[in-house]
Amino acid sequence: MKYLKNVGMSFIYIIGLLVVLTFFITLLNYFNIIGSSLTAILEIIIFVLALFVGGMIIGRRSNKKGWLEGLKLSGIFLLVLLLFNYLALDHSFQIKDLIFYLILIISTMFGSMVGINKKLN
Repeated sequence: MKYLKNVGMSFIYIIGLLVVLTFFITLLNYFNIIGSSLTAILEIIIFVLALFVGGMIIGRRSNKKGWLEGLKLSGIFLLVLLLFNYLALDHSFQIKDLIFYLILIISTMFGSMVGINKKLN
């Protein structure tokens, strides 16, 4: 039960960051402060940052093996993302998607390793 609570809190932080930062970037793009090419780059950075923070949260709440906790969290999140992309949006798989997913996995694992080390100090 404690693990589900930890994953739930991490998901709340991830979804909250994604919503708030995406809204902010959309406003900047709407008022032509930033261009569409910069918006595409910032969207990737937002995903990486949100999953890094989610990994830090679950890393701080776990006892050991932060990389494994980050791998589990990124696996759950990517499963939800894959289901949404390929079932709801009818998105076809491309090699750039695989690279994006690998970057997200590494970001979450690194975040959980940083989080578990911050807890110990």
